[in-house]
Amino acid sequence: MHLSYHKKIIFFTFFLMSLTFYGQTKSFWKKSDTLNKKRRNTVIGIQGGLTAGTLVALHQLWYKDFPQSSFHFINDNKDWLQMDKFGHVMTSYYLGKMGMDVLNWSGVSKKNQLIYGATYGFAFLTAVEVLDGFSKEWGASFGDILANAAGTGLLVGQELLWNEQRIIMKYSFHQTKYAQERPNSLGKNYLEQSLKDYNGQTYWLSANIWSFAKDSNFPKWLNIALGYGAEGMLYSRTRAANNLAQNPYRQFYLSLDIDLTKIKTESKFLKSVFSVVNFIKLPAPALEISTKNGIKFHYLHF
Repeated sequence: MHLSYHKKIIFFTFFLMSLTFYGQTKSFWKKSDTLNKKRRNTVIGIQGGLTAGTLVALHQLWYKDFPQSSFHFINDNKDWLQMDKFGHVMTSYYLGKMGMDVLNWSGVSKKNQLIYGATYGFAFLTAVEVLDGFSKEWGASFGDILANAAGTGLLVGQELLWNEQRIIMKYSFHQTKYAQERPNSLGKNYLEQSLKDYNGQTYWLSANIWSFAKDSNFPKWLNIALGYGAEGMLYSRTRAANNLAQNPYRQFYLSLDIDLTKIKTESKFLKSVFSVVNFIKLPAPALEISTKNGIKFHYLHF
């Protein structure tokens, strides 16, 4: 999906609102041991309202200004060296995780959490793909749908295998020189660039060491993270960027990380904050392996 800045702002706002609700339910309210229909209905109402509001906002702020067409697909799998696809994986993963957790708080059975909660991210993002599919300017993307399914699969697979999330997705960002060359497309300020400039984004799989070795002396909050990024991109297609001698290239990272939710604290406020911001990969030393620069060490990678 070719997301504009306005569409990303809507997604980001929806994402944070969902995470905030998730953090509050997990930290401030005790989980119900049995089905609490009042809580369940509240969850359904809030999620339904957020979903409907976001889809209506997308239509009013974006789609209605472009000509419509019959439903069609496009192939954008080569765009941005697949960085946008990792964004879909992460969004699907966290929306599904939030869906599971609030149903768990409501006392819904684990089976129904997986069926109706974990699949929420995939369902919501697929609805957006349908909107794209009827837009003459864009089109639905098979690659986006597969990425959405991958995020849901990462969530559901771990629940079925381990009954917990030992590996979570995270995001980090640093400013790059490329935004100065195309500020209208890659961002004019830090907030815009964090959403639009794929050159500065890194997506991580952060694995909790203690979860894989619970009899060990590893700190419960210590994670090891594998990251993926790309640079040298002024345009979505690699060929277009290569024509401007930018030479886009992929980056792979190995770093340490912290699972904030496993830090011991008696403060319910801090627990809520840690739950909300835990999708951000904290700056840490990192080893980079790229197709352009070989092996490079960063004292701190953002």
